[in-house]
Amino acid sequence: MASLTPLCADTARERSDSMQGTALHVQRFLLIEHPGPWAFDALAESGIDPNVLDQLLYASRAADGRTLLIRRHGRVETPHEPAWAVADVAEGRIRWGTWRDDADLLAARDALSEPSTGWTDEPVLLVCTHGRHDTCCAVRGRPVAEALARRHGDRVWECSHVGGDRFAASVVVLPDGTYYGGLDGPDAADVLDRHFAGTVTPGHLRGSSMLPPVAQAAAAAVHERFGPGGARDIHSASIETIGPGEWRVELACAGQLPARIVAAVEARRSPPAVLTCRAPQETSARTFAVTDLQAV
Repeated sequence: MASLTPLCADTARERSDSMQGTALHVQRFLLIEHPGPWAFDALAESGIDPNVLDQLLYASRAADGRTLLIRRHGRVETPHEPAWAVADVAEGRIRWGTWRDDADLLAARDALSEPSTGWTDEPVLLVCTHGRHDTCCAVRGRPVAEALARRHGDRVWECSHVGGDRFAASVVVLPDGTYYGGLDGPDAADVLDRHFAGTVTPGHLRGSSMLPPVAQAAAAAVHERFGPGGARDIHSASIETIGPGEWRVELACAGQLPARIVAAVEARRSPPAVLTCRAPQETSARTFAVTDLQAV
């Protein structure tokens, strides 16, 4: 018999949970092609030599990064060497390589921290489909991966957990580091078409990994009020704490957005709710409210 327990993404949409400021704050992504199946802890149970994996994770953390497993939609077996990639969000670039033996992945470790050649700015779309981590990631993520693959072909990869299960389907655009959430198959391709044409979609924007969460929330408000602008049109933030859970955020912008914008942001707590499909009880999430926004 099918479970009657509501899925976390369904109830989050019913509550209209705020997704602004929920992107990971990281500067680099290490991607490792691995066909799966992926366990709950996809990296730890990937079968990659533990010594190699430890070196990769250490290098990734040292580079303020996040490590994800990736695979093609549909898990089609193809006679090729698996890929790895390092995406540098700050520089807007990505470098690819291949691996056959686990030790080959040490080249990816080196690319995380050492100057190298072979970088490109060709975009990549990651769709979280990590069903063992949260059912919603599979139920909502796989139709989005299929829809995007039809439109964008080899730019599209399924990926392991990127956070924010209740915002499934989540898509991460690299190398610019933009997170979108609450996507469905019919609208996902349109959101990404607008992204590549130069404007984000505020209603689905979780944030940019370049910015801390409080600045992500301020940036989303800027796109709603003054834009929307492009993914990299808000390129830096200065954050001043002015009280418990209160910040003054100054954003430097480009494109059609005002050059300098100051936001007042407050942290709030959402009413307790079941925030993931695996959660044993209700918990409260931190959210952000932009209480003032001024072009200066």
